[in-house]
Amino acid sequence: MLKEIIIAIQSYYKAHHFIRVHKLWKWIILPGIIYTILFLISIYFFGKTANTFTEWISLKTGLKTWLDKSGNGLLRFIFTFDAIIFWVIQMLFYFSLFKYIWLIVGSPVFVYLSEKTDTIITGKEFHFNASQFRKDMLRGIYIAIRNTLWQSVYMISILILSLIPIVGWLMPLLALLVECYYYGFSMLDYSFERKKMNTTESVYFIGNHRGLAIGNGIMFFIMHIIPVIGWVLAPAYAIVAATLSLHDVKEILPVKSEQ
Repeated sequence: MLKEIIIAIQSYYKAHHFIRVHKLWKWIILPGIIYTILFLISIYFFGKTANTFTEWISLKTGLKTWLDKSGNGLLRFIFTFDAIIFWVIQMLFYFSLFKYIWLIVGSPVFVYLSEKTDTIITGKEFHFNASQFRKDMLRGIYIAIRNTLWQSVYMISILILSLIPIVGWLMPLLALLVECYYYGFSMLDYSFERKKMNTTESVYFIGNHRGLAIGNGIMFFIMHIIPVIGWVLAPAYAIVAATLSLHDVKEILPVKSEQ
């Protein structure tokens, strides 16, 4: 799995070179700006919601009153840190929901970029077909909804576990890995439709090659560390990098994909 994670990470550097050489910026900048605006608006409201919910839990459980009466500095530190962890996981959960909404809204651009990348690499022209394009979009939307539901189940479980003192401190890492896996999954699946793999085959393949999905998702999150520029570029780089990474490991793709 480590080798696949490294391949997926390296694919982002290849994606930058690929986009620059083949002048794909017009398919990246405008959608990226729209994504950035929506991202900033969402993060603002997500933060307020997370703060409100954390305070509500603290008051309803009587935890705040108990800590105020106890006067124990160590206990206050532990539960304050727990509250921070709980807030972080909430933000990751909200962000995951935002990402999937964006995947649904931006599916036409993602389908085109994945197909364009494949065309340039292989030299095989994928002639535009409205029916096939619509099918690819619906496939992307279906995968996004599917992954949203599964990820929500895991994230809610992680959110509950984060309430356990000390043990919950490990949950943000687990939550981040889940986020990375499911986002990378969605990026990779755009290529699987062209390879005639159905959803079941796609799920099976990613399940056996988790590193490709996790590595793609890790770099997507890392790009968000760079304000504005990273936010604008992250979604498109993710889809181009995912397509490139599958060509780097084409020897492990099922035979059916080459037909």
